[in-house]
Amino acid sequence: MRKSLFVILVLALLIPLSIAAAQPPAPLTELGPGEGQVDIVAWPGYIESGETDPAYDWVTSFEEETGCMVNVKTAATSDEMVALMNEGLFDLVTASGDASLRLVYGGRVQPINTDLIPSWGTVDERLQNAPWHTVDTDGDGVAEHYGTPYQWGPNVLMYNTDTFPEAPESWNVVFEEQMLPDGESNVGRVQAYDGPIYIADAAQYLMFHNPELGITNPYALDRDQFNAALDLLRQQRLLVGRYWHDAGIQVDDFINEGVVASSSWPFQVNLLQADSQPISSTIPQEGATGWADTTMMHINAPHPNCAYLWMEHSLSPQVQGDLAAWFGSVPAVPAACTGNELLTDTGCATNGFDNFDLIRFWQTPTTSCGDERGDVCVPYYEWVTSFVAVIGGR
Repeated sequence: MRKSLFVILVLALLIPLSIAAAQPPAPLTELGPGEGQVDIVAWPGYIESGETDPAYDWVTSFEEETGCMVNVKTAATSDEMVALMNEGLFDLVTASGDASLRLVYGGRVQPINTDLIPSWGTVDERLQNAPWHTVDTDGDGVAEHYGTPYQWGPNVLMYNTDTFPEAPESWNVVFEEQMLPDGESNVGRVQAYDGPIYIADAAQYLMFHNPELGITNPYALDRDQFNAALDLLRQQRLLVGRYWHDAGIQVDDFINEGVVASSSWPFQVNLLQADSQPISSTIPQEGATGWADTTMMHINAPHPNCAYLWMEHSLSPQVQGDLAAWFGSVPAVPAACTGNELLTDTGCATNGFDNFDLIRFWQTPTTSCGDERGDVCVPYYEWVTSFVAVIGGR
């Protein structure tokens, strides 16, 4: 469970989206020589240098070609990423949609000059102008790009195949107390993601099972919808053995602690399967939330030239394909879907390339509901305080 000191830190650093965006600096117009290093905040498994598996290394070649040494600080949650970027010590962050707009409107990241990224035109058109990284912050009617798309994918239901000979059809195995196919209760044998954005997973479950609530967007919840999601999470708390935010700990829990079902990322599924564990994953009938991550540049990046060089490197089909094979994600560059030895020509289809429109990607909740209800939806800072209360038993 999240440590109380860290919760206080996160709460202190949350950036309300009701404030106007800070006037962004002008992007670089030309690149200079590399500064010798680039410092990146990233999700676990997102930047590999061959230390975990020699076959997965997209750092060494970059360092050799540019002279920019790559330093990585992993973050387990979007809130942790926001807190780290607030420190101002990093150049880049691989931000998901529930962090990206907080960083933009909080003046923590800068718009990029796509002309300095030759591979920009190869990015999937579905991502090039995505609202979680494309914002008109200077009011001139033209949206600025705040980063380069990196990878995307769903939050899957990971399960033990000895317990579930057939894939679970519903997320109810982690939300509702029940006997599982192996004849044992699910109490204490399931997990849930340790992050306020997980409230959206509960809301999506209710969209399917309680249509009378009128939920159409799990990130735009009015007070009644929000309270219903919290009630479901309070019910789930009685089942959960651990709220996970460390991918490595979750892997160990599935191997050694008797955990048999949880929301997860394809990354953990791949690690467990590579270890010959009885693990598989599915997207149940209610659908899935997901993440579309963007490499964003700090407003005061200490090493901007190396940062631009890394963003260009990150869009190469080789890097995109190798990363997708390693993480179980979908490349932001469609050209990576063919000719990659690790991903293979079927990897993109396997990882869900055609499921883009079926995933409800993480986004930062605001008071604006985005529909005729107006500004009556529950903003993210309340998601944070309410989620902390739920996992604390309140």
